[in-house]
Amino acid sequence: MATLVHSIPSISFLSSLTLQPLKIKTHKKTLSASRSEHIKTLTCTTSKPNNKSPTKDGRKPTSKKTRKSSYGSSRRSILKKTFIQEQVTFTSQLSSDPHVGIIGGGMAGLLCASSLEKRGVKSTVFDTGIHGLGGRMGTRVIDPQPLIFDHAAQFFTVSDPRFSELVGDWLEKGLVRQWQGTIGELEVGGQFVPFPSSPPRYFGVNGMRSLADSILSQTCMVNVVRPCWISKLEPFNGMWHLSENGKPCGQFDIIVIAHNGKCANRLLASSGLPLVARQMKTLGLSSIWALLAAFEDPLPIPTGATSFEGAFVKGVESLSWMGNNSAKLLGSKSNSPHCWTFFSTAAYGKRNKVPQENIPTATAEKVKTAMLEGVEAALGLPKDSLQRPFYSRVQLWGAALPTNTSGIPCIFDPHGRAGICGDWLLGSNLESAALSGMALANHIADYLQSGGARPEEFALGLNNGFETLGGHDIGQFSGLESSTEANPIQAYQLST
Repeated sequence: MATLVHSIPSISFLSSLTLQPLKIKTHKKTLSASRSEHIKTLTCTTSKPNNKSPTKDGRKPTSKKTRKSSYGSSRRSILKKTFIQEQVTFTSQLSSDPHVGIIGGGMAGLLCASSLEKRGVKSTVFDTGIHGLGGRMGTRVIDPQPLIFDHAAQFFTVSDPRFSELVGDWLEKGLVRQWQGTIGELEVGGQFVPFPSSPPRYFGVNGMRSLADSILSQTCMVNVVRPCWISKLEPFNGMWHLSENGKPCGQFDIIVIAHNGKCANRLLASSGLPLVARQMKTLGLSSIWALLAAFEDPLPIPTGATSFEGAFVKGVESLSWMGNNSAKLLGSKSNSPHCWTFFSTAAYGKRNKVPQENIPTATAEKVKTAMLEGVEAALGLPKDSLQRPFYSRVQLWGAALPTNTSGIPCIFDPHGRAGICGDWLLGSNLESAALSGMALANHIADYLQSGGARPEEFALGLNNGFETLGGHDIGQFSGLESSTEANPIQAYQLST
């Protein structure tokens, strides 16, 4: 990957937006000559953002001057657009009442918004969630029983003093509590080894999504728009104009990208933020299958093993985690059905990846069968002896967890007035997401306080390299470290 040096000369205030060339250093080991970058100078126009809706017949434009939207483009076209786009440079004075647009309502985006409010800056959070905010803090409730599942983040731990202070406040307000149930490692065949009770493990009292809702409820300067899928960013008259498939969604002094994956890459591909786009595209992501299953009776405990509520599974190809939501959220004495969340390994997810928005029925059945067979293997049960769940649902997290990291809390392009936050910049857990969101909020607030007179002093993370990220298949947990290869090569092979 080429390293870009952000070198922009001083510019007179001829307009609110100029587009400048960037100097580039190309490293042969990471970028071939055929992919060398061409970041050109483009004369700033005064035309308004194009927010026209697509034609009714859905045909491609015939005019050569019409640019096809980056939303829905192929990976190759995204890569090409990323490499040739021009750098946006805002030169207009910052507003006395700035408004920040945050795309993504997970932990990082919400903590960025709430931290901006503490610094007196208002924001709007755009999120695609239909049922609620939270990103990977997802909770699914199935009526009328009800059945309840944390179907993404299962729990979190604390190691950083800043996050510890925040979690302490959540504990006092009753937003989170400590998971007292036994958690450990489960080897194929039913050998369970419990973890020590320290460090404490925490979760949202009514599911992880309830924590996201609680964070939002404590704010008064944060507006939320959902479900909304921002598909275009356009700079015009010193502001960023956001739109969803041609529908205007507002204009903002600064934008924050608080999500990742192919959608974020498409959004940034022709945004005029090549440095930010390049860092986002460097991110690697795993794919993991989730199986939500409700059983009438408790799952059998391996002979001689301690009863557990959560286990990191080792030696099973299709299974890396199993967690008892009913025991965690409702208590072990609850008479409700037994709701379990099972996660596959990243390797299994990669081999069985399909479009997550449209999972074929045959694939869903195959994955369900394989994961339930994996549960049997982990518990040391004979094949086909496990009780059948009366409710089940499979879900693919196509962009589950980061596989590499830059090791910096956030990224900010002061000339383009845009930033990135997310767990992947520091690790793969909720603590990293929270620290990243708070760090970017304070960095933006400091930039706004400076009046933008010395933008080069606020450039952050635009040229940092990335390193491989270790941890469990479902993330990193301080005090519960694991090797990078969480499941050995001699893993139990499924017959399906």
